[in-house]
Amino acid sequence: MVLVDAVSLLLIFSLSFLIFLLSQRSIKKWRKMPPGPSPLPFIGNILQLKPYDVLNSFRKLNRKYGSIYLVYLGTRPVLILNGYDVVTEALVDNADVFGERGKIPGLFNIFGDYGIILTNGERWKQLRRFALTTMRNFGMGKRSIEERIQEEAQFLVEEMKKTKGSLFDPTFYLSRSISNVISSIVFGNRFDYEDEEFLKLLKLLNEFSRLFDSPLSQLFNNFPHLMKYIPGPYFRASENIKLLSEFIQQRKKMHEESLDPSCPRDFIDCFLIKMEKEKQNIASEFNDDNLVMSTLHLFFAGTTTTSITLRYGFLILLKYPEIAEKVMQEIDHVIGQNRAPSAEDRNKMPYTDAVIHEIQRFADIVPLNVAHRISQDTEFRGYIIPKGTMVFPLLTTVLKDPQWFKNPYSFDPGHFLDEHGAFKKNDAFMPFSAGKRICLGEGLARMELFLFFTTILQNFTLRTTKDPKDIDISSVLHSNNAPRPYQLCVHPR
Repeated sequence: MVLVDAVSLLLIFSLSFLIFLLSQRSIKKWRKMPPGPSPLPFIGNILQLKPYDVLNSFRKLNRKYGSIYLVYLGTRPVLILNGYDVVTEALVDNADVFGERGKIPGLFNIFGDYGIILTNGERWKQLRRFALTTMRNFGMGKRSIEERIQEEAQFLVEEMKKTKGSLFDPTFYLSRSISNVISSIVFGNRFDYEDEEFLKLLKLLNEFSRLFDSPLSQLFNNFPHLMKYIPGPYFRASENIKLLSEFIQQRKKMHEESLDPSCPRDFIDCFLIKMEKEKQNIASEFNDDNLVMSTLHLFFAGTTTTSITLRYGFLILLKYPEIAEKVMQEIDHVIGQNRAPSAEDRNKMPYTDAVIHEIQRFADIVPLNVAHRISQDTEFRGYIIPKGTMVFPLLTTVLKDPQWFKNPYSFDPGHFLDEHGAFKKNDAFMPFSAGKRICLGEGLARMELFLFFTTILQNFTLRTTKDPKDIDISSVLHSNNAPRPYQLCVHPR
C-alpha cells in the first residue's frame, strides 16, 4: 500500500514537472515579452483571472501593467490590448496580422470549424463575403429588411398593449421580437409569439448563453483536456447547440423541397442555390455543414446582443426620465403619431441618435471582444509576438477610454453631441469591433436599435415603481455584460 502511494506521488510529481517544462518552453518563445503577472505551472494566471469576475480581473491588470500585457490561460499565452490607440493600431492598421479568429476550446468543441464567426482563411472569406452580399443586395426576399423591422416593431407594440399598464419583465418581449427579425431573414418567416417551436428555440438560446457564461464553462476554456471529464454546465450548453442545429437541418430539408432558384426567399434559399452552382468546385466552402453553422451563427448573434442592448436602454431611460422625455419630444417633432418611424428619420434626430449611441457605449455588451489570433510572427509596439498567439482586444477599454469620453463610466449623451446639439461622431465608438472582423450584422443591428427604440417611445411612456435614484444601471459582470433584472410598465401616449 505504501509502495502504491509512493508510485502515485512520483507520477503526479513527474507529470507536474513535465507540464512546468512545457510551459517554460512556451514562455521562451517570447523573445521580448510584454509585462504581466507571472504564471504558475499548468494553471497559468487563474489566480489573477477569476472565472466569476473575469472583466474586473482584466481591469485590475490594465491598471497595473498598462495598455499591453500578457496573461496565461492555462499554458496558453494571451496578449491583452487596452485602449483606443492600441486596439485600433492592431485591428485596423495591422488588420492582416491581427485579423484571424482565436480558437476558444469551448466554442470550437461545440461549433466545430464551420460557419462564419469562428473560422479563418478561405472558408471565412467565402462565407463572410456571401453573407454580406446576400444581406446587402437583396434585403432578403421581396420586402426590405427595414419593412420587416417596422412590421415586427408594431407586433411588439400590440403585445405590450396587452400588459394594460401592469409591471412586466421586458426580457422575453424584446428577445422574441428581435429574434423574429433575424428569423425572417434566415428562415423566411417570422413566428407567432406563442409558437411552441419558437419558444423552444429561444429557451435553448437563452440557456446556452447562461450555461456557457458560467464559471465552470470558463474553466473549460482554460483546461479543456481536464474539464472534458468533469460533468458540468458546458455539456448542457453543447446539447443546446446540437438541438438548434437539428432544427436548422429540418428547415434546410423543407427549403430543398420548395426551392425556386429564380425567387430565393431567405438566407437558406440563397445558400442552397450557391451550393448547387458550386457543386463541381472542390474548393467551394458551400456545403451542408457550413450552411447549418452559418445559419446558426446569424440566428444566435442576431437575437442576443440587440435585444440585450434595448433592454439595457429602457432601464437607463427609467433611471433618467428627463432623457426619455427629450427623446419623445424629438420623436413627436420629427415623426409625429401618424406614421411609423423609418431609418431615414435618424439623420433628423440628433439627440435620439446620441442617446442610442451612448446606450451602446455604456452598455458595453461584448466587453472582451471575440478572441483574435496572430497570423505571423510580428513586432508590435516593441514586443515580438509569435505566430498563433491568441489576442483579446478589449472593447470595454475603448468604449470607456477617458481620452475619448469625458465621463467614461457615466451615462452621458453629450459624448455624441457638439456644442450646437448636432450629432457628433466619435472614432472610439467601437461596439461592433473594428477591422476585418467587424460584426457583419452591424447595419442590421443599428437599424433595429433605432426603429424599435423610437417605435416604443412613440407609443408608450415608460414607468416603474422604483424611485429613479434607486435604479441600478450597473451591469451583471461575466464575460459579457447584461443589465440587472427589472420590471417596467408602459402607458399609451
